[in-house]
Amino acid sequence: MKKLSVCVLFGGMSPEHEVSLRSAESVLNHLNQEKYNVFPVGITKSGDWVLYGGKDYSKLPSGEWLHCEANRRAAISPVRGQGLLSFEGDCVVRERIDVVFPVLHGENGEDGAMQGLLQLAGIPYVGPNVAASAACMDKTLTKLVVDCAGIRQAAWQLVTAQELAVNAEGVLDAAEARFAYPVFVKPAGTGSSVGVSKAKNREALLTALQNAAKFDRKILIEEFINGREVEVAVLGNDAPAASICGEIDSGTEFYDYDAKYISDCARLYIPARIDEQTAEDVRDTAIRAYQALGCRGLSRVDFFVTYDKNEIVFNEINTIPGFTSISMYPKLFAASGIPYSELLDRLIELATEA
Repeated sequence: MKKLSVCVLFGGMSPEHEVSLRSAESVLNHLNQEKYNVFPVGITKSGDWVLYGGKDYSKLPSGEWLHCEANRRAAISPVRGQGLLSFEGDCVVRERIDVVFPVLHGENGEDGAMQGLLQLAGIPYVGPNVAASAACMDKTLTKLVVDCAGIRQAAWQLVTAQELAVNAEGVLDAAEARFAYPVFVKPAGTGSSVGVSKAKNREALLTALQNAAKFDRKILIEEFINGREVEVAVLGNDAPAASICGEIDSGTEFYDYDAKYISDCARLYIPARIDEQTAEDVRDTAIRAYQALGCRGLSRVDFFVTYDKNEIVFNEINTIPGFTSISMYPKLFAASGIPYSELLDRLIELATEA
């Protein structure tokens, strides 16, 4: 049986670069080397593409991989049939690539930009297509689609960085007229809780908005939902399936970047601490959101389940969810009977479906 050639893309120029390195380490360690010829390609923070020549993937999170003597500059050609190009002196080495597995979180990796390059190149890739990736990455677009699908979500208000710079007091007045404190403030186009803050008063709201504006020109203010944080992993193309539900107890004010990747205060509960009917409703709603947004391959869909009424409230969707050793997406499917390596196989198979 012919081995498939799989290019794993990682790193990138987004604020989620380090998270991508951790995800890629796990993916590369779990890919079956007997099934695949694996080409690990990292994108540095400055935008250089490097074909990693080493086999020790534990060097990715620390950045040591960049100093491997066997590394070569690389690129994926947008010209169909060219595949992966790497450069040795004046020579160009061309590798046929059957599937690209983007493990690129955030800007230029998860927002449709990389998917557009791969579409031009005619190379199948893991995950949603250009339009779905863009719609899911921009939380304002996500919310418009989810609203049209009739799915309950937190009330929200869009603020632009320009509005904030020109009339900060007016922005604060409008927010206070609509929402009670606390509120959440999010850049429209980041993941991993980058730039997200919880504001409990006017001064904190201004600080939160100014911080979010460092990451995106579009900023969301959202009402606070008092509920459990419940996540569902979705897998599939035309007939997607949802995993069992998982729950996150952040151990902090909310599940921020530090709680996700640095501290050990967060606790994961698989299955989530909700009743069976609510769990089934969450899973059904996850698939509805996934299909409404046009997703294929995979996504993780996040919800709140309110404490008082057990109401299901959509939070957000991630088209390239974390694949680190502690990430919910692989953990949820492992608990649903699909171990990590088999999950990667299924994702690659879905990418190659016509």
